[in-house]
Amino acid sequence: MRSLYVVTHPEATHHVEGVVGGWHDSLLTPAGVRAAVLIARALRARIPVGAEVEVFSSDLQRTRRTADEVTHLFGVEAVLDRRLREKSYGEAGGRPQAWLDERFVPPPAVGERMDHDEGVPGAETKAVWARRVYAAMDEILRSPCEHQIIVTHGGSLTCVVAAWIRMPIESAGYASFQAPSGSITTLREDDFFHSRQVVSLGDTRHLHSAQD
Repeated sequence: MRSLYVVTHPEATHHVEGVVGGWHDSLLTPAGVRAAVLIARALRARIPVGAEVEVFSSDLQRTRRTADEVTHLFGVEAVLDRRLREKSYGEAGGRPQAWLDERFVPPPAVGERMDHDEGVPGAETKAVWARRVYAAMDEILRSPCEHQIIVTHGGSLTCVVAAWIRMPIESAGYASFQAPSGSITTLREDDFFHSRQVVSLGDTRHLHSAQD
């Protein structure tokens, strides 16, 4: 049975500064680092000792720092993959959120959504974004390892889950799987039917364990 644990990085500097993330290479805040430790401990508690584990991470600093805590506990190296990055917002990256809000053109309720131009120079369309995450997932899932951890971003989680359930890219224009920062989403495939389950989405109970 294959299990994937998809981590959305915890609090980063762009969150508290009110600027656009995307490919802007923000850092984890001190609170984010503490949350990364709790994420790693939660994963260690879920995966049997001695089991083979693979860790894949976006190459941006906030995800790499999160993955560092995970790999430290599991004694493995993370595979860094830029295809697991958040959506690029082009010229908006690192700018105040208000700058993006003034220029952003939302996709239509009906019509072309995947190749929709959001009005921001250099920004990825959802089609480009989804294709690169899907490609990363295809490569990850070619491995026979039964316990895999993916450290990515809140937006890209949607593409990871869509790829996991084999949603055609052309159908992903309306897909949105919401998960908070610092969450763990558990995906599982059984060995008999080879059905792919979304066991839990955006679980953050581990972040509150230290306060209980």
